[in-house]
Amino acid sequence: MEQFSYLNPGNAAVFKDRYVTKVDECIMAYKKGEKGEIGLLGLPSSKSSITLSNAANAPRTIRTALGSYSTFSGEQDRDYHDYRILDFGDVNVHPTDNEETLERLYISVREMIETDACHRYILLGGDHGVSFPSIRAFSKKYGRTGVIQWDAHHDVRNLEDGGRTNGTPFRSLLEEGIVRGEDLVQIGIRDFSNAKAYHDYAITRGASIYTMADIDQDGLIPLIEKEIKRLAAQVDFIYLSVDMDVVDQAYAPGCPAIGPGGLTSRELLASIKAAATHPRVKAMDIVEIDPSKDFRDMTSRLAAHAMLRFMYT
Repeated sequence: MEQFSYLNPGNAAVFKDRYVTKVDECIMAYKKGEKGEIGLLGLPSSKSSITLSNAANAPRTIRTALGSYSTFSGEQDRDYHDYRILDFGDVNVHPTDNEETLERLYISVREMIETDACHRYILLGGDHGVSFPSIRAFSKKYGRTGVIQWDAHHDVRNLEDGGRTNGTPFRSLLEEGIVRGEDLVQIGIRDFSNAKAYHDYAITRGASIYTMADIDQDGLIPLIEKEIKRLAAQVDFIYLSVDMDVVDQAYAPGCPAIGPGGLTSRELLASIKAAATHPRVKAMDIVEIDPSKDFRDMTSRLAAHAMLRFMYT
């Protein structure tokens, strides 16, 4: 009598329900000529962080977290099991040279979008410094760029004290003319988390700034809808940049710069979905998750869910 083998060389022992498709089953390595709905690229750089951070490890943990979710949306009564996510891998960053790393990130993002393989793209950081080369690359491809930035901080620090860091991406974009001030929207700016000089700088450059008090007063979704409509009338495409520290520390404990008084996880997800429904939205990055500081991968799981709200709209 032949004995059945339960060995599974090279693979993890994972339970498989015949009726359930997990999101990670829809991810496939990009091959030249292939087409898909979403292009996925990891930007594993966090050595420019002004707070000690292992955010470079987040692309891996977020991808893993996708295995916790199914492709079926009960709210939409739709299964996205045939949705193709093309994974372009992680950029090989320089071990010591930050400027070289930024250039590698820029080149890699351009290389991905120039394949024209996908309708939309998701970039997984890394610290927020990766948004500068990423948005720079997209602006070269698509033209005038509108940005909605979810963040507790303005991220317009001066470049003299430490060069380009995770606190300077939007300063760099504004100073180099890649993004116009009137095309930058900052959502969730938190009290007692920024210097007056940087608050004044963002206002002077014409950025639209919404604090947590503004959100409490006017509602998050109406603000998103208003700004999406305004941006769509003046830009060629819209880029979403999600710094996870916009979320309250109770829901995102894995951020290097945690703090109270931020968005709830439901507010973040609902606002991303509201923004992503507009056809001018082409890309989203998710940054500032340090898996070594997280609890049960709560923050990476929230980031993975944010991806679903962006993809499945």
